[in-house]
Amino acid sequence: MGIPLRPVKRDRLCTESIGGKEEIRFGYSVMPGKNGQERCRKMEKQELRSGFTTGTCAAVAAKAAAAMLLTGSELQHMTLMTPKGRSADLPLFHVVLRQQKAVCAVKKDAGDDPDVTHQAMVFASVQYSDKNEEGQTVGIYRRDGEEGKDPLFLTAGEGIGWVTKPGLSCPVGMPAINPVPRDMIFCGVEEARKEAGFDGSLTITIWMPEGKKLAEKTFNSRLGIEGGLSILGTTGIVKPMSEEALIATIRLELHMKAVSGKKQVILVPGNYGEAFIQETLGLDLKDGVICSNFIGEALQSAGEEGFHQILFAGHIGKLIKTAGGVPNTHSKYGDRRMEILWDCTAPFSEDGDGLKDKILTANTMEEAAGILKSLGILEPVMEEVVDRIQGYMTLWSGGRQVEVVTFSTMYGILGMSRGAMELIGLFSGTESGRKEQEE
Repeated sequence: MGIPLRPVKRDRLCTESIGGKEEIRFGYSVMPGKNGQERCRKMEKQELRSGFTTGTCAAVAAKAAAAMLLTGSELQHMTLMTPKGRSADLPLFHVVLRQQKAVCAVKKDAGDDPDVTHQAMVFASVQYSDKNEEGQTVGIYRRDGEEGKDPLFLTAGEGIGWVTKPGLSCPVGMPAINPVPRDMIFCGVEEARKEAGFDGSLTITIWMPEGKKLAEKTFNSRLGIEGGLSILGTTGIVKPMSEEALIATIRLELHMKAVSGKKQVILVPGNYGEAFIQETLGLDLKDGVICSNFIGEALQSAGEEGFHQILFAGHIGKLIKTAGGVPNTHSKYGDRRMEILWDCTAPFSEDGDGLKDKILTANTMEEAAGILKSLGILEPVMEEVVDRIQGYMTLWSGGRQVEVVTFSTMYGILGMSRGAMELIGLFSGTESGRKEQEE
């Protein structure tokens, strides 16, 4: 796009190479350390407690319910081996044993991961069923029994979501019980059936009474999962790495939009950006993804998913970091906002008025923008800032067309890249946008 990539004082960037690709791509900002030495500011390592996935909880509950039904004895806990090879020995709650049906629950323990399902109850019921029961293909997963045994059936009840859009790992019209947890549930019940010497069919139902309410705090509805939560997990273990979970969610949401055929996408860091594109630009976040601090990761994923055009809108307080080549804007990676802003400002100032000190000591970007505005240089400085942001974002996206809009709460739109208005028009359905799409 002809925009030069100008790293801000490259010697002030502590970078790491990812797979041999451009170093600056996933660099960390640095801060002066003792004796003038520079160091990376990274999160201190600490021992965090892992937990169990909803999939493990559902499988333990299902295995326990099957064992109780087939033996006629109530249980207080149940053990199950997770795909990770770690044994889960979990206590049981709300145990009910009847002649034809057994019910129990496992309380989700997410460890130190900030999971919305932490402490939620995951229920399972197991009951005798006819192997040829009517409607078994409607919303019911089936697993043929081992060694000639009758099949097992699995469905969902209250608080478990149902898939309404293609592209997920569960078919449309089926409960959102992902493949690995589904296999864990079937294997657990099969193990209980084998130990009890029973060959007949069983129907398993999983539900979470709080699921529908908790799902409102997740991206499920936007992903096409309606009515509740998903039963998730690939290892059975919740690793206390919330960043990995957030990045996985961002990647999945971008994947879902790509699968639906979209070639353009909007990225915003958070609530400010979301409100801005709706209230100021008149756009709908149905075309967008919230990427939090993971700007580099989101752009890389958007490029890998094949999006042709990306509109990135964000508050200058966050986006100024990307003008310095910082792809993760979390404060734990350092705060160089004013240093980066000054580097963009320097070409437009002779500093006869002590502007450098004023910028470097400003408390917020809003304050700094006010200083620049009072001197009549806010517009050219923001053009420089946007050029640098666009350059890095284009790099992180793998060369896709990335257009940038940045704003402040006090001064509104501060800067736009040259093609931003046309891309905004495309999303809003205006004539200029339709023209660009046709071309």
